[in-house]
Amino acid sequence: MADLNALADAIINGRAKKAVEITTEAIDEGIAPGTILNDGLVAGMNVVGEYFKNNEFYVPEVLVAARAMQKSMDILKPKLQEAGAEPKGVIAIGTVKGDLHDIGKNLVAMMLEGSGFEIRDLGVDVSPEKFVEAAGNGAQIIAMSALLTTTMPSMKSTIDALTEAGLKDKVKTMIGGAPVTQNYADEIGADGYSTDAASAVDKAIELLGL
Repeated sequence: MADLNALADAIINGRAKKAVEITTEAIDEGIAPGTILNDGLVAGMNVVGEYFKNNEFYVPEVLVAARAMQKSMDILKPKLQEAGAEPKGVIAIGTVKGDLHDIGKNLVAMMLEGSGFEIRDLGVDVSPEKFVEAAGNGAQIIAMSALLTTTMPSMKSTIDALTEAGLKDKVKTMIGGAPVTQNYADEIGADGYSTDAASAVDKAIELLGL
């Protein structure tokens, strides 16, 4: 019998091969894909998030855990779709225009996916228009990352563009990145700000009222 606690442990410890083995075994045994996701992958990533918040894990450990989760997710995703499992929400994420940094953005995207959200990764150097397009295509949260103070104004431009397109009230906006602060989020009218990848998950859940 596939042990979903062992799957969670494999994710926490970044053992991708083991995580894939248990995920495959669980699917073969007919365990519901949603159960595998929630009791295995999400449970594991929740612990990783807590460790990260408490400084027991650092970025390298989180990336290794997220990679293990991603490998399991690759196998599980088609089964979730077949089963008609609904994601918690749809999040479009990207690094803003003029900024090519993606480690922080990737980490947030992996943590969110590991927590059951559908992620539409727009990549780096994302224009306000591209974020607006994603909002028009069903994204419930627009998540923006910036690592440079010089690119932070693109976050405001994106929020202004969403307002102009009449979408500001239909989507939530979330921002983050090393130079970004809660004050800046308040100043530009962003709905949420998070200091790190684990907090981003909590903030997304809060913004969607889950």
